[in-house]
Amino acid sequence: MLAVNKSNITGIILAGGKSSRMGTDKGLLKLNNKPFTQYIIDALKPLVSEILIVSDNLNYDVFGYKRIEDIIKDAGPLAGIYSGLTHSKTDYNLVLSCDIPLISTEVLRWLIEHANDSSEVIQIESHGKTMPLIALYRKECSSIFLSLLQNGERRLRKAVSQCTIKTIKLDMDDHIVTANINTQQELKDIQNAYKY
Repeated sequence: MLAVNKSNITGIILAGGKSSRMGTDKGLLKLNNKPFTQYIIDALKPLVSEILIVSDNLNYDVFGYKRIEDIIKDAGPLAGIYSGLTHSKTDYNLVLSCDIPLISTEVLRWLIEHANDSSEVIQIESHGKTMPLIALYRKECSSIFLSLLQNGERRLRKAVSQCTIKTIKLDMDDHIVTANINTQQELKDIQNAYKY
C-alpha cells in the first residue's frame, strides 16, 4: 500500500456526455433538489486538493470549480479523461462520471487506500462489472490515451487495458453507491427511493 495524501490527488468529474438515453444533461439532473454533480463534488471534496469538471457546457460554471473543455472533441469519456489528466497538477486523479449521485466519500477513500507504485489505474468492480469511470488514474496514463485517440481509438475499456490495472471488488452492500442513472425510469426509481 502507498500513502496517498490529499495534496497529491485531483478530482476529475466527466460531464461531457451526450446523454442520449436520458435526453438531457445528466450532471445537471436533480435528486432532492440537489444536482447530481453537487453530490459528486461533496463526495470528492474531503479527499482532493482540486476539482476539475470536464465539460463544454457553460452551465457547469455554476458549481464554482475549474471547467475544462475536451481537448479532442466528440471522442467520448476516453477524451474526457485525457483532457482532465492533461490539466491535472497531481500524480493521482479520482475520475468519476457525472451520473453516479449516490457515490460516497467512504468508497472513494477505500479506492485511494488501494493505490500502489505499480498500478496506473485502480478501478472498482461492482456486480461483476468493472467501472473505469469510478477509478483512480495516474497522470502518466495521459500519454497512452493520447496515442490511442490519435489512432482513432475511442473505447475506454480498450484504453484502460493498455495500462497496469488493479481491480478491487466492492462489498455487496455497497453496490447502490455505484449506480449509473442513465434513463428517465432510473431517475424516477432513485427519486422515489431517496426521498427525504
